[in-house]
Order: sequence, then C-alpha cells, then structure tokens
Amino acid sequence: MMNAIVKNIPNSITCLNLLSGCFACIFAFQGQYDWVALCIGLSALFDFLDGMAARLLHAYSPLGKELDSLADLISFGLAPGLMVMHLMAYNSTFHGMAEYQSWWALSALLIPVFSALRLAKFNIDTRQTTSFIGLPVPANALFWIGICQAVLRMESPVCGYAIVTLVIIFSLLLVSEIPMFSLKFKNLKWEENYLRYLIIAVAAICLISLGLAGLAATIGLYIVLSLLTARKR
Repeated sequence: MMNAIVKNIPNSITCLNLLSGCFACIFAFQGQYDWVALCIGLSALFDFLDGMAARLLHAYSPLGKELDSLADLISFGLAPGLMVMHLMAYNSTFHGMAEYQSWWALSALLIPVFSALRLAKFNIDTRQTTSFIGLPVPANALFWIGICQAVLRMESPVCGYAIVTLVIIFSLLLVSEIPMFSLKFKNLKWEENYLRYLIIAVAAICLISLGLAGLAATIGLYIVLSLLTARKR
C-alpha cells in the first residue's frame, strides 16, 4: 500500500500542475491576466517538482510521462493561448484590425495547437534527453505572459498585426529543429552552466526593472543564446 502511494506522488504533483492550468484558463476568460500569470507560474513550479519527485523516488512510469504532457498542454498551451486571445479581442489598445478584431484574436489558438504538436514530438524524439529541439512549451508560455503584461503597460496603441506575427513565429519555433539548451542544472559548475547563470541574472534584472513584462525579454535572450551556441553542441 505504502509503495503504491509513493509511486503516485509524482503523478499527484502533475495533477496539481493540471489543476493550476485549469484555473489559469478560467482567469483568462475573465481577463484577469495577473492571476493567469500566477497560475501558470504555479504550474511551472509543479512541473519542476514532479520530475524531481520522480527522480528521488525512482517512480518513473509511462502513465506519468503521458500525464505530464497532457498537463503541460493545458497549463502552457491552452492557458496562454486563451489569455492572448482575450487580450486581442477585448483590449482597446489594439489598432489596425478594425471591425474584425475578434476574428484576428482567434489566431492565438495557434499557441495551444502548436504546443500540442511540440509535446507529441517531444514524447517520441529520442534526441531530446538532455537538451531540446525547438522551443519548450513552458518557455513559450512565459514569453506570452511577458508580452501581455507589456501590452497592458503601453499607453500608445499597439499594432495587432505585430502580435499575430509573433504568434506565428513562436508557433513555428515550437516545432522547429533549432537546438535549445535545457535550463535545468545537473551541477553548479560555472563552465557547464554559464548560460543558465546568465539567463537567471538577466531574468532577475528584467523582472526588477520591467515586472512580468521582462519575461518576454528573458525568453528572447534564451532563444538568441540557443541560436548562437547551436553549432557548438
């Protein structure tokens, strides 16, 4: 009995990831973007903890792998997609879309669609054991939290077509063949983790100076560094 309970601890944490993602979707429909960001952040924390728990307890299972992807799709695919869609449909700062603004907002649904493709690809790609091929879905979700917060802070009108363009670009990045380094630490050695330390430092500076909008800049830097170091890996 105790052994069964221990083996299901990682799956239980994954379910908390999924539950947080569900709440994020609810808040997205209500336009409460700060709460969406908080729930996605909690999902990211649970996503980290379930993997840690699985390693510490040696509780790996095919069920856990599939459940993790399903939870990630809701938390890091559907939730940010709904947030961006709501922002594009109802925020008055957008211009250039005229009476078709609500229809253009539907382009944000590319985020969960390509997130699903990304997660399915990840599950069958044996090359992605220590690094990633394409943009990870949690990083994509953090980018859109940053973009939404940046739009809300702008006093001047925002070109809606620019957001649509970003949706397309980042959707393609999710399923691209671009190598991207993992942000998980295996040890604390500088020579093996200097890129990760750089990302953490930049993230701290951006969050302090720009608030949650700084997440977009941080993920942008992560993509650039991955592109610059791709040939070395």
